[in-house]
Amino acid sequence: MAIYLDVVWVLNLLLDWMLLLLTQALTKEKAKKTRIFAAAVFASLLVPVTVIYPDSFFNSVTGKLLYSIAIILIAFHFYAIKRTLKLLSMFYFVTFAIGGGMIAIHFISQQPVGINASGVLTLNHGFGDPVSWIFVLVGFPLVWFFTKRRMDKHAAAKIKYDQIYRVAITIKGKQFSTDGYIDSGNQLIDPLTKRCVVICDEQFLRNWFADDDWEALKQAFDDLNLESIPASWQEHIQLVPYRGVGGENGFLFAIRPEKLHIVYGSQEINVDKVLIGIQFGKLANDQMYHCLLHPQLVKLSATNIA
Repeated sequence: MAIYLDVVWVLNLLLDWMLLLLTQALTKEKAKKTRIFAAAVFASLLVPVTVIYPDSFFNSVTGKLLYSIAIILIAFHFYAIKRTLKLLSMFYFVTFAIGGGMIAIHFISQQPVGINASGVLTLNHGFGDPVSWIFVLVGFPLVWFFTKRRMDKHAAAKIKYDQIYRVAITIKGKQFSTDGYIDSGNQLIDPLTKRCVVICDEQFLRNWFADDDWEALKQAFDDLNLESIPASWQEHIQLVPYRGVGGENGFLFAIRPEKLHIVYGSQEINVDKVLIGIQFGKLANDQMYHCLLHPQLVKLSATNIA
């Protein structure tokens, strides 16, 4: 079997470079592009070392670990051991994640691409079947992009999840619970009563309404006709004016609840002077939450808010 070392080396250089870029993106580390590329060149040098010196120390587990640490130190400045270990762990994570994705695609497509005992990417027919190179050159960026996008979404979801708290609302003597999201952009306050407005969506609020009453309320909102509100709800609902992000003015139907209860970490916040704005539709497509909490409510440290 003929091995074109220069071609395999260039391919590994590109792969290592992309792996280091992904490591930087996921860890949010600041590093010069020249340092990352230099680290990729250093990482790719393991290919000729493995081929020319198969019994080299760097083919052992300890040698590869030390070589990986050197790669990280070249790509990123050394500030602390903990930070270096974090970068090294992420580097291995993205390597295994993308390698697993490539193996999965290879298994499905049965392309003639393999990895030898030394961990070097090999092709089964000398320079390689052209389809194999297309598989690597196209498949790797696709797996790279998919991994980065999924990790970014996971990070965003985690941030969102950390801002979600259990909420219980009591209206007309009935209490129901759901998840509420602290929305820093929700600064809506009723100008007349000076009460904070919490926005709840249709799926959650329909717990208190009969089907006919909800449809009548929705029609009253569309017509902006307070007299069309069902008689049993007229004393509980008021109109709240607001100004949108674009500067346009609008109105919101809001319910006056008896109590709003928020489990905020180790605190339990009870609010009675608050309004529940009605969202005729969904707040979140993923149904992760059904209320947009006003940040002013959870900034207060007292367990009972009058």
